[in-house]
Parts: sequence; structure tokens; C-alpha cells
Amino acid sequence: MDQAANVQPFPLRQLLPALLLGVLFVLAIYLVQYDQGALSQSGSLLHELMHDGRHLLGVPCH
Repeated sequence: MDQAANVQPFPLRQLLPALLLGVLFVLAIYLVQYDQGALSQSGSLLHELMHDGRHLLGVPCH
């Protein structure tokens, strides 16, 4: 029996949610690592969340 005849195409639509979540995750990690107050000009709560996130990830920030 030919093995190539039994191969089913993989629907790329099943991969889309995982790809989008991966992009959002990478963006969130980037923002947490490189925000040095640039995103948190509107208040100190966002700055503190980003600061704590950097500590959680082990990124030096001081």
C-alpha cells in the first residue's frame, strides 16, 4: 500500500488560534521586558504591573 496516498492535508484554520495566541504572548513578553515607563505614563498601576512582570520573568530592571 502506498503511504503517500493515506496522508490527509492539515487544515491551516486549526492552526490560526494557536498562532494568534503565540503572537499575543510574544508581544506581551516584549512589552513587559522593554517597558521602562513608556507605556505607563497614564498612571502608576500599569507601571507597577510591568515592573512586577519583569521581576517575575527574571529580567533585570534596576
